[in-house]
Amino acid sequence: MNRLIMRAVAVVLCAGACAGAGDDIGREPGEPLRDLTEVELGRFLLGKAVFERLTTAEEGLGPLYNEKRCSSCHDHPASGGSSTKLVTKATRFEGGVCDLLVNQGGDNIQQVATPLLVAHGILREVIPASATDSARVIGPPLFGSGLVETIADETILALEDPDDADGNGISGRVGRTADGRVGRFSRKSDVATVFDFIETALRFELGLTTPMNPMEETVNGVALPPDVDPMSDPEIDERGMGILTDFVRFLAPPAREYLFPAAADSVADGERLFEEVRCASCHVPSLSSGPNEVAALAGQTVHLYSDLLIHDMGPALGDVCGPNAEPSEYQTARLWGLRHRERFLHDGRATNVRDAILTHDGEGAGARDAFAALTPDEQQLLLRFLASL
Repeated sequence: MNRLIMRAVAVVLCAGACAGAGDDIGREPGEPLRDLTEVELGRFLLGKAVFERLTTAEEGLGPLYNEKRCSSCHDHPASGGSSTKLVTKATRFEGGVCDLLVNQGGDNIQQVATPLLVAHGILREVIPASATDSARVIGPPLFGSGLVETIADETILALEDPDDADGNGISGRVGRTADGRVGRFSRKSDVATVFDFIETALRFELGLTTPMNPMEETVNGVALPPDVDPMSDPEIDERGMGILTDFVRFLAPPAREYLFPAAADSVADGERLFEEVRCASCHVPSLSSGPNEVAALAGQTVHLYSDLLIHDMGPALGDVCGPNAEPSEYQTARLWGLRHRERFLHDGRATNVRDAILTHDGEGAGARDAFAALTPDEQQLLLRFLASL
């Protein structure tokens, strides 16, 4: 176990029982899944300590990075959530092909440098001149990620309709990783597993080298100056990555909240309207998780409100591309935990749910227009339902 993990373990003093009742797998934000074994809960707590811990340059931070701890971009309303912090991305999209600008430092434009790198006059990366677009994006909430990972490929593939065979104006398709696996994570649906998500975030957001990628990133494609990285590579080992992965995998999905019993009928009416205006065509209320060695993840009804497919949301929302996604294509956002978010859409441009709905275009235009055509009272009912998620 390297120094990063050893120092994080020291802050884990005890483990308490988490609140919650009933058979619903949802819990308060940041709590672990119900029915984890003692060993699994221990790994969750160790991973949480690493997730929240400040990383120093002496432990491998940077030399280029965006934040010093995972929780900086995933802390609202608890560790594992989202935030309002923005990360800069840039890509080149030409002739229907997405270039992640790997030879120019990649699509993540790191904005902070360690003092040793600043001493060489390097303060940050810049958006390459060859990029056709850039974006400032917010970190996604991670609650329930282990359940999402456990949903079978076949379940997701069964939902796609790339040629709009049913003529409903919605042609969602599976997003894929660069090597062709079914994507489940990231706004472009180009990450297949929680481990892959963690590994990518460690490299690009904290600047840590990993056993899979033990070489330091460049500065816009140019090798780092000598003596700016005092830590030997890889800067985090597989055990540390496994602990972090288990923290995210074992995060429970957020529980529903009805506010008070008298609201139950209005929430139900709002959910009916959500179906009627066809929001649920993409925001599919639930999918089922498959078999898993972790009993708490296996065979669960996952109320994520997403089909996990990518859809064309129209040119106004378009910016950067993905390995198998055009600039205006995005994975359907999961709506569970919606009431805990402060900003909406991939770039946080919407400050409330109503504006987020009305910004939909492309394949979302039909649902947007149907929502806009509702009476004010009906709109409020639908929004009240979303406020229960």
